[in-house]
Formats: sequence, structure tokens, C-alpha cells
Amino acid sequence: MPVPDPSASDDRAAAAAVELVEEVEADGTVLRVVSRAEMRTRRLRHRCTYIAVVDNAGQLVVHQRAAWKDVWPSRWDLAFGGVVGVGEPWDLAARRELAEEAGIDAPLELLGAGPVAYDDAEVHVVGQAYLAHHDGPFTFPDGEVVASDRVPLADLDAWLTAHQTCPDAVTLVAPHLRRLGGHG
Repeated sequence: MPVPDPSASDDRAAAAAVELVEEVEADGTVLRVVSRAEMRTRRLRHRCTYIAVVDNAGQLVVHQRAAWKDVWPSRWDLAFGGVVGVGEPWDLAARRELAEEAGIDAPLELLGAGPVAYDDAEVHVVGQAYLAHHDGPFTFPDGEVVASDRVPLADLDAWLTAHQTCPDAVTLVAPHLRRLGGHG
């Protein structure tokens, strides 16, 4: 794997900070538009997509986030995805994020009944989870992913206990994956 260019990381972080996002209520009602930097600083609720990718062998594609990410840097994640743009429909945001982060285009299935609020000490989000089936190759074109692996769905819980992960995806995506893997 190539050595990351620190100046490129700084550029990506700076570009992300000025992105515009919607501050929303727990039900998804838009309150106002703010910068991503303000959203993170003030921990404002916003919309996020989560796309779990499972290959034809029943393995989940997991990935490690870049150290420059503005929330949960260097942690492992169960789902690709991210902040939904202003006025962007859920499914288009999910497809965009999947292309940007994993370098793939794949049909998406909804996981769960609809957007769900998630809150912790780091973030307040309204998240929509999706499932994509794809065998790769995965190219990680936007530099947000620094490592990846595949985990059999039956081994997900053991993998989770052995890795520092993003808690939002564990809460919003893992229960659906357990059902897919025959656990729960």
C-alpha cells in the first residue's frame, strides 16, 4: 500500500470542513444549512448513509478509516457512507458515497424500515442503512479508507470485540448483518 501524502490529507480535511450539510431534527426535518465544520464543532444532528457491502461468499467488507477523518479517525467501520449533502436524496447519497469510498456501483437494498436517529458523545445523526452485494475489486478512490478486510458474517461479533470500531455503524448496521448471518 502506498504511503499516504500528509499534505493531501490536510487538503481533504479542509475541503470536508467547508462542505454544506443540513442540520435536522430527529425525524429528519431540516432546520437549517451549516458548514460541516460547524456541524462537527457543535455536534449538530445531520443525515448520514451507511452501506454494508457483502460479497458472494457471505463476507462483510470492513475498512479502516483514514487518520485525517473528522470523526472516529483510524477506526474500523462496518459500512461505507457518510454525510448526506444539502437536498440530496438518501439513495443518491448512498450511491455517491459507495462510489467515492469503495470505487463501486451496486444495487442497494434498504436495511430496516427507514431512517433512524442515533446519538452518542461524538455525533447526532439520522441514518439510513443499505446493503450492497459486490465482490470487488474495491479501489477506495477518495483516500478515506486506508485498509480493508473481509469478515464472514458468522464471525462478525468476534471481529467486533477485537477491533476499535465506529459505534454508529455497529448500532445501525450490525443488527441487520447478524440476521443475514443467521444470528438474531
